[in-house]
Amino acid sequence: MKTRSFSSNLPAAACRREWAFTMTEMMVSATLFLLLVVGVLYGYMFGLNMYQITRVKLGASDDTRKAVIRLTDEIRSAWKVQIGTGDLSTFTEVASNALQQGNALRIYMETDSTNTWIRYWYQTNAAAANYSKLLRTEDGFVSSLVIANSITNAVPIFTAEDPNGNILNNNINNQVIGLTLQFYQLEYPRVNIGAGNYYDFYQLHTRITRRTLF
Repeated sequence: MKTRSFSSNLPAAACRREWAFTMTEMMVSATLFLLLVVGVLYGYMFGLNMYQITRVKLGASDDTRKAVIRLTDEIRSAWKVQIGTGDLSTFTEVASNALQQGNALRIYMETDSTNTWIRYWYQTNAAAANYSKLLRTEDGFVSSLVIANSITNAVPIFTAEDPNGNILNNNINNQVIGLTLQFYQLEYPRVNIGAGNYYDFYQLHTRITRRTLF
């Protein structure tokens, strides 16, 4: 009688099917997984950084828009504009034969009327370094409206210029009003400006001309 023989290799093959990864395979798998995790984290951090930079730029644009749009519209619609120094209760126009520049601007909206005016001025307080603002008030008002915050100007806020950008010596009819604002901090999002920050220097400069020239 013939008997059925079995290969002696079968138990070894069955055992090999139950073995786990080798040390080399584990190291390769762990390395690939670590590289994947690092790539995902890097992409996430890069996205956060780009979001913050974009947010700061949009905040800067928003501050600029708020500071300029109302002042621009009022200067363009004005009958007469004067540059000088002033605050909430006083205003002194720059004298003739002197550079037409200062921290305050007075706008007359009604023709041949000096009783109705709008005043803008730059106010600082040495005792409170964060109190430096461009403010606005109107004739008959005892309070002011903040137009721009966190301003630190090394140059005059307002200037009267000729078409070539030269500062005038007299208040002439066809003058161009220059506005310069230098910021040390953005209001929203709250971002400091200076060395090591998103902006080393941030300045707004624009020139505005009245529509009505007589």
